Amino acid sequence: MKKVKLIINWGASCGGCDVSILNLGRAVLTLPGEMEILYWPLALDYKRKDLEALPDLSIDIGILSGAVRTSEQAEEAEFFRKKCKKIVAFGSCACFGGIPGLANQFEREELMKRAHVEAPSNANEEGVLPQPLSPIAGVSLTLPELSPKVRALGQVIAVDYYVPGCPPSTGTILDLIGAIRAIAEGKLEKRLFASEKALCYECPRVPAKEARKVERLYRPHEIIADGERCLLEQGIACLGFATRGGCGARCINVNMPCRGCYGWLPAAADPGAEAISAIASIVGDGEDYLPPPRMMEALDAVRDAAGIFYHFSLPSAIIKKERG
Repeated sequence: MKKVKLIINWGASCGGCDVSILNLGRAVLTLPGEMEILYWPLALDYKRKDLEALPDLSIDIGILSGAVRTSEQAEEAEFFRKKCKKIVAFGSCACFGGIPGLANQFEREELMKRAHVEAPSNANEEGVLPQPLSPIAGVSLTLPELSPKVRALGQVIAVDYYVPGCPPSTGTILDLIGAIRAIAEGKLEKRLFASEKALCYECPRVPAKEARKVERLYRPHEIIADGERCLLEQGIACLGFATRGGCGARCINVNMPCRGCYGWLPAAADPGAEAISAIASIVGDGEDYLPPPRMMEALDAVRDAAGIFYHFSLPSAIIKKERG
């Protein structure tokens, strides 16, 4: 049987998604028998010229992880779209913007100044910032330009399939590998490798028998959570109720709250806003109605609302999105 032609790369991310593929164990050894990998710079000695040399639409599937932050990453994504028949957004950064997307709370100039001038570890009294073009000794040195905003892959090119997770679980990656040929042949109907139901349906913890209020919200390090009870019932902002399942409840199983890496539920208009509203509604010492000032006081315990409620989704959320 003809092998599926595949190319892989990553953009603005930690690289953990690529590592998660290599961490499959024995399953990695079966990949060469099923697929012909023609470009994967992290794992094999490929260069950009190798990608550029591939004929247009000669590749069955392109897998891209990471968000898009620089001109180089945008160009790479466009090359992938040009060379591949199908594109897979792999990991939360590619699917939704991910943790790098939290940078969208700040202007590009603020970020550059903080990273290269203000950070305590810097010794940059002149305040020199990296430039896309720097003439030095008769030579023009170039760097990729930082885009004004972090974007999810689907905001730059058309994406055919989405594989969420930070990184995707081993089970999810194996599901993707099992579907590779169907994807290449255009026979796979589902576009998102995640459950249609909330993570709460997979959670191994004992749910509350009845709805109840919590006195306050806690950050995970402020309380030793009961490993058997629902974290939300204990006042820990767990987003399992607003997040798609399919990850195997990995964070929950090590007594940590869900932060939403598998994406929001189909009916959700804005993941963070709905999670904030739901969690604020459970806080209170038995009150049926919590006035806005008291609700905001309760949410202040979270400290970093954007980092909790938009941990993986800020670039894809309605909030702060520019409208024409």
